[in-house]
Parts: sequence; C-alpha cells; structure tokens
Amino acid sequence: MGEGLLVQAPAPWTPNDPLGETLHRLRMRGAFYCRTEAFAPWGLEVPAITDAASFHVVTEGSCWLEVPGADPTELRPGDLALVPHGRGHNLLSELGIRTSGRVDQVPQHYISEHYSVLSYGGSGAATRMICGVVAFDDPAARALVAALPPVIHVGTSTPTGPTSIHDATRLMAAELSDMQPGGEAVTTRLADILVVQAIRAWLASDPAAQTGWLGALQDERIGRAVAAIHRDPGRDWSLARLAAEATMSRSSFAARFTQLLGEPAMTYLTNWRMNVAHSRLEDGDDTVGRIAGELGYHSEAAFSRAFSRTFGHPPGSVRRGKVLDVAP
Repeated sequence: MGEGLLVQAPAPWTPNDPLGETLHRLRMRGAFYCRTEAFAPWGLEVPAITDAASFHVVTEGSCWLEVPGADPTELRPGDLALVPHGRGHNLLSELGIRTSGRVDQVPQHYISEHYSVLSYGGSGAATRMICGVVAFDDPAARALVAALPPVIHVGTSTPTGPTSIHDATRLMAAELSDMQPGGEAVTTRLADILVVQAIRAWLASDPAAQTGWLGALQDERIGRAVAAIHRDPGRDWSLARLAAEATMSRSSFAARFTQLLGEPAMTYLTNWRMNVAHSRLEDGDDTVGRIAGELGYHSEAAFSRAFSRTFGHPPGSVRRGKVLDVAP
C-alpha cells in the first residue's frame, strides 16, 4: 500500500466521552456460568465472592432476589439482575423460603471448569435462569463497579436495554447449550453486553448516577481531566497541565475537582497510578521497575514507598490469586 494511502485511525472517543470510555473498559474475565433449573419450593444461597459481580437472567418462571442493603426484588421472564459488589445473596422461589443449599456446594453437572448445569428443588413450578460470576481487571472498570448500588434490576418495563438483553441472553443460552471451540470467550463477551446494559439502564434512571465519581466523569470539564489521567497515568502531570485539559484556571479546577471527587487532583492521580500498578502486578508479567518507570516514577524506591502507603504492603508482595475468592 502506498504511503499516501496510510490513514491513522481516529481516536475512539471523539467528541470526548469519559463515561463512554469507562464503559468501554468494562471488560470482564468470565469466572463461572450456570444454567439453572429450579423447581418450587427452593432457596439457594450465593456466597460472597471478592472482587466479582454476579448476574441472573430469568428465562422462564420467576423468583425473588434478596441482597443485603436492598429491598427484595422479584425477577420475571426477561429480567436481569446485577449484584456488582461480590455480596452474598439469596435466590428464592418465594419470599419466606429458607435457603437449603449454597449454590457452589449443591450437586450439579459440570460441563467444563467454568460452566455447569444445575437442577434443584422440589416438584412445583419451574424457574429457569442463566447465572454468571464475572471479575474485572481494569482499574476504571473496578472504580465504576464500586460506584454502583447493591443491586441493579432491569425489567421488561425498563426504558433502556430489554431488547438487547433478550438478544444477548438468547445467544448466551445457545452457546452454553452446545459449547464449541471459543465458546467461553463468546459467553464472556455476551456477559460484557449484559453488564453494560444493566449499568446503562441504571445511569439513565437513578439520580445517584449523577454524583461522586460518576458525576465527575459526566462533568463537561472535570471529566476531560479524569479521562486524561485514566488514558495516560504515567504522563508528567501537574495541577496546571490537568487544569489545561479541563480548559479551566488552576484555582477553579482544583476547587471543582475536589468538590466532585472528594480529594485533590494530585492525590487522585497518585491513587489511580497505584491502582493501575496493582492490577499490572497481579498479572505478573511486568517487573516493579518497569511499572514504576511507565507510571512516571524516576526511581523504584519512590514508587515502592507510594505503593506501600496506599496498600499497606510493598509491590513485590502482590501475586495473582485465585480467579474467585469465595467466602467460606
């Protein structure tokens, strides 16, 4: 191809869309999926799982979801529920039923290491669901998930998402019923769609989505600076450079940033760098020295001190743990 035909691809976020960029980073590691068939009366406990989110999609019948800190939620066919903080919760055929088994300890048919088929309960009406547990690696994704409520319920009457949720669920059910090569990768990408649609529905309907970290991302000026930090945390940032990204004076930027995010801009930058570093150290492919240099630190010692202040342990102690850390 001639030199004159080479065209550089445009930036993916033009005009600037910090929240959209964050949703783009919401890529998940599929941890476990289960096709569930439960017959009334039944009650299942889903244990707490560190740094993970659970989702449940009802394809037939109905059930109740109980999550600490939220009102009980009835799930009907086509409904999606997202439990984003790794909290333990209960699924019940009706309110008042006691759980009689923990879902990870109930006998089930394991199709693969990350997928099972579960048939459980009595002899009454059937409820069929697709359930999943997923984990997030990107610091922006983790920060977004941390800002979510205890449970997000997307029902058939919710303005945003039902059609795409139905389509993604149908495709996921087809993949899980006949696993082909690459099936787990396809299922995980479909889970991306389900989770993003749930979050979009919440963003569109809940005033709480306009406050705190999410509110800052949606602020026309501060959002630009936050997105710039996320894109290039190792740049030689100063308060003046970040204010220039936001097209604000330094004093106005500093006050507005602290007002929206609850901490000064340079403190946010340091904490963000440390979160990026922690995520990369968990992957285990980079040395401490390389990460320190790429995140703007001129010495490994200075980086290690900042890391230890943030997490309470040195960077060299971080190791990739299990995919799921299930509470005993």
